[in-house]
Amino acid sequence: MKLSHFTLTMMFLALAGCSVSNQESTAANQQLARQQAFESSIRSIDDDGNSSASTNTLEARMKAYGVPAVSIAVFDNNQIIWSKGYGKPDIESNQGVTTDTLFQAASISKTVTSVAAFKMIQNGNFELDEDVNLKLKRWHVPENQFTQQQKVTPSRIMSHTSGLNVSGFEGYAQNQTIPSLVQILQGSSLSNSPAVKVFQTPGESEYYSGGGMTVLQLLMEDSSALPFSQLMQQLILKPLNMSQSSFELALPNELQSQIAKGYDSKQSMIEGGYHLYPEKAAAGLWSTPTDLAKFMIALGKAYRGEDETLLSQQSAKTMLTRVPGAGGTGIGIDGEADAFRFRHSGGNAGYTCYAVSFANSGRGFVVMTNSDNGFQLIHEISRAVSEAYGWPPMWMRE
Repeated sequence: MKLSHFTLTMMFLALAGCSVSNQESTAANQQLARQQAFESSIRSIDDDGNSSASTNTLEARMKAYGVPAVSIAVFDNNQIIWSKGYGKPDIESNQGVTTDTLFQAASISKTVTSVAAFKMIQNGNFELDEDVNLKLKRWHVPENQFTQQQKVTPSRIMSHTSGLNVSGFEGYAQNQTIPSLVQILQGSSLSNSPAVKVFQTPGESEYYSGGGMTVLQLLMEDSSALPFSQLMQQLILKPLNMSQSSFELALPNELQSQIAKGYDSKQSMIEGGYHLYPEKAAAGLWSTPTDLAKFMIALGKAYRGEDETLLSQQSAKTMLTRVPGAGGTGIGIDGEADAFRFRHSGGNAGYTCYAVSFANSGRGFVVMTNSDNGFQLIHEISRAVSEAYGWPPMWMRE
């Protein structure tokens, strides 16, 4: 029987389609196998950094630490390859954690804010190495003996070499009166943190300063004439389609029902379920691992010059260049060559989290928990992901 050219062509296309379908199915099965291998091979890590010879499931390790909820997103080659929630957002709830469950991103907020600050620098709102007092309007960094020769700059704030005090913030219960940004910086009676001031010469050495990031928050507002949450929505969240993320102090109604309630080290719920953080640049972001993975992927693509929609390559490279005696500018950096990576951890009342990406390959992961006990578990998760995928270590300074 003689087949027409059309018939032969259609047969070829059908066979090619089957081949592509089979390849996709095989890849999906391989990804699922790696995910399941990770979920069942979590090893405890001792104080010396040694892994246990025995393995456990992720759920078993969550129970051991008293962590009610964990959410994870893993990405490779600039694509999220899987994301999943584990446990419950509230120990009294009948609902399970989903990929849309919201957690406080805590200090990961600092990196998201820093990228937005670099975008504003690119747009000419202020300069990376200028005295912040030149553009601040509602409050100024108090001058003292430490600022006579060296000044507080956006670059020094983001690299934690500004000389500013106040390492972190407690947050506020939902029934408390929330101080304004200026009142926080002034250390007013409404504020539960001391006044922000320079306590050592700017540029001299590293001191992790949430107070500095709060100064940056004010600078960004004063330079744009926009509320911080609106500015972040405009610069970062909307362009990256981070639809499950917000810097609003009071979350929109449609997101309220998706919150994972925070728990302290004794497994008691934080009063009201969570604290409020008007220090938004330092600690105020609500998000999911999926949304934060989008952010980490975009920053890596900017660094490699693959896509400068989020940030210019020059700005991204500045962020990921080590400052003498410190880390990067707005983000932590570790490793070299193929293991070179950027990362940030976070801890608010009742929440711990971690985001990391290999700068040269577009791979990494984000994990968020709703417990003060989460950091050691996150360390174990980080090592298990590395082992399951054959990646270099991803935990801080490993």
